Amino acid sequence: MRIREGVYLYRERGVFDSNTYVLQDELVMLIDPGLETYLAPKQQELERDGIDLAEIDLIAITHLHPDHCGATAALRDLTGAKVALHPLQDRYRELMSEESRRHLGVGITRMFSADIELGERVELGRYAVEVIQTPGHSPCSVCFYAQGEKILVCGDLVFVQGVGRTDLPFGDLEALKRSIELVSKRETELLLPGHGPVLRGQSAISRNYDFIKAAYFNAVW
Repeated sequence: MRIREGVYLYRERGVFDSNTYVLQDELVMLIDPGLETYLAPKQQELERDGIDLAEIDLIAITHLHPDHCGATAALRDLTGAKVALHPLQDRYRELMSEESRRHLGVGITRMFSADIELGERVELGRYAVEVIQTPGHSPCSVCFYAQGEKILVCGDLVFVQGVGRTDLPFGDLEALKRSIELVSKRETELLLPGHGPVLRGQSAISRNYDFIKAAYFNAVW
């Protein structure tokens, strides 16, 4: 579903999946392909929006929980796209899959590796996307921020009136708080979380951060 020019949302399906986003520019980047079980219906949605899988250049993930990255290997096979991982994500791949299987009962069925190492920025064309380390929900979580367009793809860092859980392996509540404080300073008009609805408008997004700080951390930063 197109939510603004060059930005597409494919909503999570089933019990264990995530929202998938596409940034379409001179290069096309798909973020968080979700669980492999739901890849076929998402492929159909992409095609209905006029996005051929062969057009996808990069596959990126916000973090290594299987509901966000389980379809990565299968999608790479279908598209020929390059998997772009942050160095921390590449380091934690095997361990996070093992821990997810142990604690959630779901692991990464087909393991993948990095074709490209993400630095501080990804240049897609007019979209210059900053890669921000945001540990807390997981140790290798990142957000993707397009400053010119004021778009933040935040994974499981924050949701509408919610935050990512920290009771999973390697979760860290204090790190989550610091990460939320960091991204809340970014001027954002479109907040794209890993689950649930998107949030539009700077004032609505600011109010959401204020709610989260008060409700989850009993604080005003």
